[in-house]
Amino acid sequence: MDLHQVNSSVLAAAGYDPDRRVLEARFCSGRIYHYFEVPENVFQKLLRAKSVGQYFNRSVKPHYRAELVYDPNRSTRR
Repeated sequence: MDLHQVNSSVLAAAGYDPDRRVLEARFCSGRIYHYFEVPENVFQKLLRAKSVGQYFNRSVKPHYRAELVYDPNRSTRR
């Protein structure tokens, strides 16, 4: 998955896998989420948005199932 740096105070980068229709959102906090069944045009609009954070919060986050993939604050040691 190719990641694109974005100019946002919310997101650091975003990527898209067209075969799986998965949008990867890398947040400035370090967390990484996958959003499922996202159409490619939604990803393209995200990259072109004047405000990436506003577009993401309005057009992605409330509409697609998400899964936390990585959280830098969670310890993997037991």
